[in-house]
Amino acid sequence: MAMPPTVSWRGDARTGALVIIEQTLLPSELRLLELTDLDGVIDAIVRLAVRGAPAIGVAGAYGCVIALRSGLGAAGLERLADARPTAVNLRWAVERVKSVAEGDVKKALAEAKRIHASDEDTCRRIGQHGAALIRNGMGLLTHCNAGALATAGMGTALAPMYVAHANGVKFRVFADETRPLLQGARLTSFELSEQGIDVTVIGDGMAASVMRAGRVQLVITGADRIAANGDAANKIGTYGVAVAARHHDIPFYVAAPRSTFDAALASGNEIPIEERSESELRRLGPTQLVPAGAKVFNPAFDVTPAGLITGLITEDGIFSPGQIRSWLAGG
Repeated sequence: MAMPPTVSWRGDARTGALVIIEQTLLPSELRLLELTDLDGVIDAIVRLAVRGAPAIGVAGAYGCVIALRSGLGAAGLERLADARPTAVNLRWAVERVKSVAEGDVKKALAEAKRIHASDEDTCRRIGQHGAALIRNGMGLLTHCNAGALATAGMGTALAPMYVAHANGVKFRVFADETRPLLQGARLTSFELSEQGIDVTVIGDGMAASVMRAGRVQLVITGADRIAANGDAANKIGTYGVAVAARHHDIPFYVAAPRSTFDAALASGNEIPIEERSESELRRLGPTQLVPAGAKVFNPAFDVTPAGLITGLITEDGIFSPGQIRSWLAGG
């Protein structure tokens, strides 16, 4: 099937709507959701109907148009920017639209569309740089979903795979299921299989064993926020993948746009980690998994130290963690 854009805008600034793929229903149902009020936009971001740092940023940019035309002003924009604390792209996009628009909804929409177009171009460039790492016969592993469903373009971590596939390179992808919300099983496998890429879903606890068996030669993940020293926050479980990759001498790369880097944070210790509802772990649909008397800890992200990261794939090229500060400063 032809997948519609993950995030788009339909109509003009005064009466238009933010249109997103309702990702909580995938892969069983592909449904578009039209959002015309700020509460709806925030709800969609919080409950992961739209998710992935770049896609959240683009959705947040369009959400600014809705907030401003609804007369909610600075308070509304702040609520929007706070919807998910770890993904820095959201606040970055809201602040950018706010500063350019100065309350004008037409200017806000124009800036949101520029952010959208920029993300599409950024994804393409990340894909081109990262594709050089992928060779015939390789086994790749990724965690969570950092493809088209996480961006306004072809993705971040999956973009090199799409470019390599288009260039005729033959490889295999192992997609961690990514507990507890199964973004790898539901979303990454959906995307890759739709594009004809060889993809195998594995349980999160299987990654190290698959590496030991020699089936993985390269790991690429996305990120939701990266500190100035190269420490990277991504979906919970990524840190364990990086540790296993280091033990098995497998290169571990993080793919992300400049907007995901937070130069104001010296290290990953300063990245705020979102804790989500206990229900995500306690239940699977109608089935109770955890007894009422047991506690639940459900952080949405973990931080992979820069020392475990081989390189960071960006729109401007591939950098080592030690080069990030200079790159962010324009050097």
